Amino acid sequence: MDAVTFEKVRVELDGRLVLEDISFRVGQGAFLGVIGPNGAGKTTLLRAMLGLVPTSGGSIRVLGRAPGLHGAEAHMIGYVPQRETIARTFPATVADVVMMGRLCCMGRGRILRRHDWEEVHRGLELVGIEHLADRPIGRLSGGEVRRALLAQALCSGTRLLVLDEPTVGLDLPSELEFYSLLRRLQRELALTVVCVSHDLLALAGQASELICINRVMHVHGDPQHVVHSHALREAYSCEFDFLAGEIAHHDRAGGAA
Repeated sequence: MDAVTFEKVRVELDGRLVLEDISFRVGQGAFLGVIGPNGAGKTTLLRAMLGLVPTSGGSIRVLGRAPGLHGAEAHMIGYVPQRETIARTFPATVADVVMMGRLCCMGRGRILRRHDWEEVHRGLELVGIEHLADRPIGRLSGGEVRRALLAQALCSGTRLLVLDEPTVGLDLPSELEFYSLLRRLQRELALTVVCVSHDLLALAGQASELICINRVMHVHGDPQHVVHSHALREAYSCEFDFLAGEIAHHDRAGGAA
């Protein structure tokens, strides 16, 4: 069974066609990168996958069920949304924020137990910030906050991890380090990962496959095929000259790490 299936999916928001005729499959244990220019519908695609926006056509299956209908198994899907600013005075520790990821496993009226805290600290250890467990979340750097939110998404028996622009605001070394961490976790935990990014080349260095959309599907395949596909010119339109320069520089440098 595929982890995610889109069949001729169409999404309209406020009377505007955002996605049209989107079809692809993501196998269990794959790392799918989703790319495309600004306004292409990438975030909408993720939100449709999670059942957060309705579709007006086609069908979506996530872990064998329609989006939003996983019931007690909802904890198997972890989500890292686009970056949000956290006030330095926000009254929660890093461990508190990660614990929020356990809520869907706990059930109504259940109090926190030792096992819940063990899972929280396991999540923090997985992403390399267990030493920050008691620090106020507002005192973390941007890269550390990203790791805390990743730990939150992983601490509930996650099988499918969905990320929306997880490295926005990070410098290049931190961005590459985050993607390398994500790839390692995907392999060690046998996760299926679906990640949207504005940075084609950084994502291509870690993903096992890429799709490029701009309202419609333009190309789906292994990263090297997609990066050098003529379909990118059509998808990125006026942005392609800049993108082509980046790809050429990437090739001269010997590819992503």
